[in-house]
Amino acid sequence: MLKQLLNTLYVQTQGAYLHLDHETLKLDVERKTAFQMPLQHIGGMVLFGNVMVSPFLLHRFAEDGRSVVWMSRGGRFKCRMNGPVSGNVLLRKAQYAAQADPALATAVARNIVAGKVRNSRTVIQRAARETDSAEDRDALEEASKLLAAALRAAGRVRTLDEVRGVEGQAGHVYFDNFRRMVRADREVFSFNGRNRRPPRDRVNALLSFIYALVRGDCVSACEGVGLDPQFGYLHALRSGRPSLALDLMEELRPILADRLALTLINRAQVGSRDFEERPGGAVTLSESGRKAVLVAYQKRKQEEVSHPVLDRQVPLGLIPHVQARLLARHLRGDTEAYLPFTPR
Repeated sequence: MLKQLLNTLYVQTQGAYLHLDHETLKLDVERKTAFQMPLQHIGGMVLFGNVMVSPFLLHRFAEDGRSVVWMSRGGRFKCRMNGPVSGNVLLRKAQYAAQADPALATAVARNIVAGKVRNSRTVIQRAARETDSAEDRDALEEASKLLAAALRAAGRVRTLDEVRGVEGQAGHVYFDNFRRMVRADREVFSFNGRNRRPPRDRVNALLSFIYALVRGDCVSACEGVGLDPQFGYLHALRSGRPSLALDLMEELRPILADRLALTLINRAQVGSRDFEERPGGAVTLSESGRKAVLVAYQKRKQEEVSHPVLDRQVPLGLIPHVQARLLARHLRGDTEAYLPFTPR
């Protein structure tokens, strides 16, 4: 599978071979050319898994200052090649300068939270349409109204503390009603609020595991673009914490993680057999549970959605990479604002 987004070529076709033919980049699969594009239209490449590149193409990319990023097949960052002339130092300088500017940092954080609240409301509204319980439907519709109010409030805040306050209030409403979106056995999948380190029920164990997968993808996306994943805006700086990756992750949690968790539960793709209780009350996924989630997560990442900024279909698994590049463009001053991902 191959996508070209924001002048970056994403190649996920296993066994593909990329090489240069004069001024044209060609992609061969089983010794037949499956794709070709003039080199001038490509600003960089991101390669997933077993994708081979000719030395001459690598040399040309290095000479021109184009980047090549290698990821595992599942999307974990491996390494990045840049030529002697690269904008990454200037990008990180802009990233650090924005954090020191309260107005710029607040603007980025505000839009991230707005995206998160909007996507959370979409999940709530979908659950309200699908439930057979009138009581749950009424509660979810009320929660939708409260999240709409939070979304309006996010547009008015002017400080980072106010942004975090809106996020906290919206999160409280969302997770207070999460149990109403569980339609399967609520005795097995009881949920009385978000808890972690360690999770103390099956729903929280499932959410924590999927959040870790999304977090890893967001770290890889930041690394792939050249951003410092530990230097964020919404999340406070802390040693060893990938604050920027956590920032990008916020707007994607409802779409990539929460929807997947609810689908796995409501379709009985995971059950009590897929969880283990640990000493001290901790609950974790069993080996079978982790396998089921990983398979479903990879499948979910292959689903295509319409990206409102690009105005085209994009696999969900590439959304973190797209959002990281949109953020980089904003930090460089190429766009007026960072626009979060809110699928149509």
